[in-house]
Amino acid sequence: MTAQTWIAVVVGVAAVADDLARRQIANWIPALAFCSGLILKSYSDGWRGAGASLLGTLAGAAVFLVFYLAGGMGGGDVKLMAGFGALLGTKLLLQAALWTAGCGGLMATAVIAGRYVRRVLQHAGSIQKDAGASGQTAETIPYAPAIAAGVWLALVPK
Repeated sequence: MTAQTWIAVVVGVAAVADDLARRQIANWIPALAFCSGLILKSYSDGWRGAGASLLGTLAGAAVFLVFYLAGGMGGGDVKLMAGFGALLGTKLLLQAALWTAGCGGLMATAVIAGRYVRRVLQHAGSIQKDAGASGQTAETIPYAPAIAAGVWLALVPK
C-alpha cells in the first residue's frame, strides 16, 4: 500500500468515526489530510507536486461548496473534501467526488427506506411517535462515510 493510500485510510477512518459519534468532523482531520498531502506531493514531485496539491485542495472545496451554501451539507464535509483534494490532486479528486456522490446516493436511499419501514411498522403496531407537525423527522445523514468510501474507491488500482 502506498503512503497516499495509508493516509487516506487513516483520515477516512478518523472522519467517519468522528462524524458518526459527534455528527461533526474535527478540524484536525481535514488539516491532517491537507498537510500530509502537501508534504507527500511536494516530496515526490517538488514544486509541481505542491501546486497539484493546492489545486486539488481548491477543487475539493469547490466540489461541495455549492451544497454547503445551499444548506445541504456541513462545513466539515467541505473541509474534508478539500483536505483529500490536497492528498489526491485534481484528477483523482474528481473521480473521488463521483464515487462519493454514488455512495451518498446509496446511503440516502437506505436511510429513506429505513424511515419508511419504521413508519409502516409503527403504523401497523399502532405505535405513534411524535415526529413533529409535518410527520417527518429533521434527521441529517452523516456524509463522511460517503466521502471516505469515494476517496478509497478512487484509489483502487485500475
